[in-house]
Order: sequence, then structure tokens, then C-alpha cells
Amino acid sequence: MRPSGATAGARLSHPPGAAEAGHGFGTAPVFLASISTILGAILFLRFGYAVGHVGLWGTMMIIVIGHMVTIPTVLAVSEIATNRRVAGGGAYFIISRSFGTTIGGSIGIALYLSQAISVAFYLVAFAEAFQPLLEWIAASYGVEVSLHWIRIPGLAILCALMLTRGAGQGVRVLWYVCGILAVVIGAILFGTGPEEIRPDGLNLTSTIASPDGFGIVFATCFPAFTGMIAGLGLSGDLKDPKRSIPLGTIGATFAGMAIYALVAIKLAQSATPEALAEDQFIMARIAAWGPSVYIGLAAAAFSSALGSIMVAPRTLQALARDRVLPGHGINSMLATGRGEAGEPVNALYVSVALAAFFVALGDIDFIAQILSMFFMVTYGTLCSVAFLEYFAGNPSYRPTFRSRWYISLLGAVMCVLMMLQMSTLYALLSMGIMLLIYLGLKRSRRGERDLSAILQGAMFQLVRRLQIMLQKNQGEQQDAGGWRPSFVALTQFGDRRVAQFDLLRWISDRHGFGHFVQHMEGEYSRETRVRAHAELDRLVKRSDVSRSGTFVDTLIAPSFENAVAQALQYPGVSGLPNNSILLEFDEGHPEEIPRLTSAMRLAASSRFNVVVLRSSPFRFGYRSSIHVWLTPETLANAAMMLMLAYIVVGHREWRTAEIRVFACLGADGDQHEADLLSALVDQGRLPIGSKNIEVLPSESQARIEAEVDRRSADADLVIAGISADRMRDGDLAEVLGSLRGANDIIFVHAVEEVVID
Repeated sequence: MRPSGATAGARLSHPPGAAEAGHGFGTAPVFLASISTILGAILFLRFGYAVGHVGLWGTMMIIVIGHMVTIPTVLAVSEIATNRRVAGGGAYFIISRSFGTTIGGSIGIALYLSQAISVAFYLVAFAEAFQPLLEWIAASYGVEVSLHWIRIPGLAILCALMLTRGAGQGVRVLWYVCGILAVVIGAILFGTGPEEIRPDGLNLTSTIASPDGFGIVFATCFPAFTGMIAGLGLSGDLKDPKRSIPLGTIGATFAGMAIYALVAIKLAQSATPEALAEDQFIMARIAAWGPSVYIGLAAAAFSSALGSIMVAPRTLQALARDRVLPGHGINSMLATGRGEAGEPVNALYVSVALAAFFVALGDIDFIAQILSMFFMVTYGTLCSVAFLEYFAGNPSYRPTFRSRWYISLLGAVMCVLMMLQMSTLYALLSMGIMLLIYLGLKRSRRGERDLSAILQGAMFQLVRRLQIMLQKNQGEQQDAGGWRPSFVALTQFGDRRVAQFDLLRWISDRHGFGHFVQHMEGEYSRETRVRAHAELDRLVKRSDVSRSGTFVDTLIAPSFENAVAQALQYPGVSGLPNNSILLEFDEGHPEEIPRLTSAMRLAASSRFNVVVLRSSPFRFGYRSSIHVWLTPETLANAAMMLMLAYIVVGHREWRTAEIRVFACLGADGDQHEADLLSALVDQGRLPIGSKNIEVLPSESQARIEAEVDRRSADADLVIAGISADRMRDGDLAEVLGSLRGANDIIFVHAVEEVVID
């Protein structure tokens, strides 16, 4: 029994070149399995219908659009297959080894179901080839023979062929089938057809009078293009998968595309749209030898069923080896192989039983719609794998065959669009089933790689590219977009105080950006790094619980002053540089003020806006009122103070808050300054009514203190300014200790010119 490859250790124990190549097939079986599935029932039964309903031009568009899905998928398969060792399981193995068994298992289960059900689909189509014979028997002998007499024995023959001869005999049969197909297609292309149905020249747009819509015709014909990865199921039996898969699948895809285009042209040349739409066996009338078409249909359908019965059990066996299926016993039973090649006998029995159920239903249209959806999900996932692997820049992703990321992205997008075009109901149903399987596997396989791990690398690259782009256009964006707060907040107290963190998360909720840094005092060492990581985990949990948009971090430095100097050099989390610093102290601990003053001056001299929170046991009260206090000395800070008030009340926790502005503008009040302030509020569209703007006389600081004590004693947050003179030469301790009548207060010093427009 081949190892599952479910763990890294298991994979490493089997280096490339180990004897695990099964039958040791070359490239030809991959090509034959794919091309015989591509040239299937749709080509012989429904392609005349397509030309009759949408014309030659519309049919060519169906071929082109269909291959906008299949070609990116084939290129993605070829790229991924050349990146790592490919074992049994085909498309499932490729997906699971790129996405992990959680995602790969969910895709693999859907892929297996579609492969097993496709056996029934092709057998139903196979029986259609005998319809003229059954009609002749009924007319000649009066015996009505059901198509089930063809379908069920056909399934039994397939099962017996796999049990007695295995995949090796199946590949030999494919050679004969493809030879028959070549002869039949030649007979169609070189036939002339009766003159009574021949049109007058080649008309690109001619259709029947009341044709079906393009979407309906496309949905009917798309299953014709879904066989290009049929050969992937033989991956475990290939001598050199990295060579055979790209050559076989790409060759079959382009060969099939060319043949479909030639057949469409031949049909448009040989029969009128009415004749094409009425007779599903119109090719028998056009071909040089009519019966060859029935033989070709039977051969194509039987070979497609043969290809599906070869790959479906191998996919199921690979799923069992990775322990994806529920129950240890089921996985063990289905993973067992027979003989040196590891033929999946038990998986074959399960696949035949599933196919028999759908053969009994006999509804080819229903089966075709289910098949198309599951195959499209698989194709979209394969294209997504290639795109994400390229975009993530993973150094372990080193395929020898290279596609282009935009081709893979196009394939993924086209898969989704075409699924919705074909049937919105079935598309949503398929996606929903896939989601349920994925969630179930994720729950049972905790700790294994899942979708979040795959997307992480791509997100890293996206953030990096966005930050580089923002840095290049930094000046232009700031000028064009107006002022936006980008804060770095530094604290020594961590979990012991949360007011500073709360203020930062309110500022950075929608309009601003916040970087919260916990200072860990000491020299950098292994021990301090361990403590810093533990503290960071707590900060991340706090940020998650509070649903903040704040980036959290820790910083090891010997002193607070040193930590401030380093924090000021941090890059902004948004890609733009930080422009403000947020510091904090407790009003009950004035001894904390001296360590802040030097930090404030350093930040201001470094062209950082300075905001200092003086916290209190009030803890922002009911968060229903913000009072902004202005004086002649602090008017230069007015714009930033008002912007901060506006940003804070925009948070959901402050949704009932109102902003009041108190302007102390001289002994009698300066009416000119008051008018400018009102104009600033009006032009800036700030949510501050004129009744909430009061101009007060102020003879002295003592008078201001008294007014604050009287008017803002119950305010939840007070915003005051720090003048440039005070920041440069004044007593900052006196400023930070002023306005004792307020509860929680932030002092603002704006270095930038903040424009409210």
C-alpha cells in the first residue's frame, strides 16, 4: 500500500524516484484519456443544436469562452504538477498538497462525486448511440427494448474490465477508441451531406426563427470542454508526472479546441439551421458514412466512461489514504490496493454502486448540470491555487512550467461567472455543499493547514505592495485627501490602564490609524523577548475582544525616553507615516508627569502632533458629551481639536454624544475670532450646532479654571490645547495639571496645519 503523504515525515520518507509509479505510463495515456473525454457525447448529440440556435459565430464564441475556463485550468494544473512530486489522486493530490487536506479534502470529495457520477452520464449517452438500432428492432420484430438494457450491461462491462485487467488494459482500450474517433471525425469533415439540407453559402449569424438564448446553449454545450483534466487521475501511474501532465493535458485541450472549431464550420456549411436544430443525429446525414457517427458516439461515450471509472476509484483511494473520509475503518478499507500497482478494488466497488444509482435515474440533463457545477468548482480552485501561490511569492513554490498569474485569475473569475450563468441555483447549491464539507473537515482536523494559512502569504504581499505604492505617492495623497490622524501610542502600564487604549481605538475606528505600543523596560535579551511575546498575546486578545482597529505591539527599551525615540521612528500601519503621538498619565499620580515632558518636546521637535490623556477614575462617564475649550493662545490647535472630537463621536460607543465648544477669547470676547470659529465649524460640516458654541470672556487662567469647573464638571471628555510657547519653553507640568475641574481630559498640541474643508 502506498503511503498517504498526509504528513511531512511520510512524504520525506519517499524521495522522488522511489518505486511508486504504479504502471509507469508515459504521456500518451494522459492525452488519450483527456481527448477521448473532450470529444464526447456533446460533440455528436448537441453541437448541431448549438450551431442551429446561435449560429456559427455564436458557436465559436461558446468555444472561445469555454476555453477561457479550460485553458487557464490546464495551465494551472501543469504549473502545480511541476512544483512538487505528484502521486495518486490526480487533481485531488495537487489541490491537497497546495491547500492542505482540509481544503483539498473538501474539493476532493466533490471531485470524486463528479467523477463517479460522470460514469453514469457517459453510459446514458452511450445508450443513445443505440437508439436507431432499438427503433429498427421495434419496427421489425415488435419488441420494445429499454435503453437500460444498454446502460446496465455497459456498467457491468466497465467494472469487469477494471477488476480483471486494471488501468493497464483500460489504457490499451483508449488507443482503439481514439483511433475510431479519428476516423469518425474525418468522415464528418470530408462528408458532403444531402443537397436538400445544404444552405446557400456560409452564413456566420444564421439561426432558426425562435432560438434558445446564448446562456442556455452555452450551459448545454459546456460539459463538452470539461474532460481536459481526465488524465490527471492517472498521476499515480505515470513514470514522469511532471512531464506527462503538462504535455498531455495542454495537447489534448488545444487539439479538442481545434476539432470543435472545424466541426462547427463543417456543420454550418453542410446544413441549414433548421435541419441542425431538429435532428440530433444530423452528423450521420453529413458524414461520408453515416453509421460511423453512431459508432463514434458509442466509442466516445464508452471511452469517457472508461476514463471516469479509472480515475474515480483512485481519487477515493487517495482521500482515504489522507484520512479525509469519516471513520478509521472506512479510510482503511478504501485505501487498500491490490497487487503491485495498488489497484483500488474496494474504491471501485463504491464507485460502481454510486454510478449504478444515477444510471437508474437515466436523466442525462439533470446529471449534466450537477457534473458541470462540481467540475467548475474544481477548475476554479485549481486556478485559484496557481494564482495565490504566485502572488504569495512562496520560495518553496518553484514549478518548472510557468503560467501567468493573470491567466489563472481569469480562469477563476470565469468559473464563477459561468457557474452563475449556467444555473444560479445549482451554483449556490454546489458552493454551499463545498462550504459544509470544508467546515466539517476543518473542525475534525484542527491544527492543519487551512484557507487562512494559504491566504496569509498573499495578504503579506498585498500589504507590502500597497505600502510601497502609498509611500511613493505619500505627499500627493496627503495633499489631496486632507488630514488623517495616524497615531502611535506608548504606555508602560499595559493591562493596568485601558483608558489610553480606549481613546486610541475610538480614534482609529474609521477615520484614523492607531499603533498601540507597550514599553517593556530592560535590555533586549532572550528573557525580555519571551516576556514581550507573552504581553503581546494579551494585547492581541484585548484588541480582538474590544473589536478595535488598532495594531498592537511591544517594545523593549532601557528607558521610557529611549522607547519614545524608537516609537517615533515606527512606520505607520497604514503605509503612511505616523503624524501624532498619544501619551497618558493618571491624575492621581502627578509624579508621572516629569517623564512625559521631555517626550512631548522630543515629539514636537520631530514634527509630531502631541496628544496627552490625563485619565481619571471617571473613565469617560456615559460617553455622551465632549467639551472643547479654546483660548487665544491655543487657537492654532483648534482644527485638530475639533477633528478629534468629531472622530471620537463617530464611534458607536459615542453615538449619543454631543460636542460643545467654549471659546475664551479675551476680556470682552473677540467677536472676530468667534465668527472665524463659527465659519470653521460650518465649512467643515462638523456636527456642532451654533447653540453649542459659546464665546466667553477670560481675564485670566483662574477665570478659565473656574468656567471649566462650572461648565465641564460632568463632561465625559474635555479637549484643551497646549500653545507653542508652552511646548517650547513653558512649564508643561503646570499645563498638564491645570483644569482640575474636568474629569478625563486630553491636551492637544498640533504641529501640522490641519485643514477642515
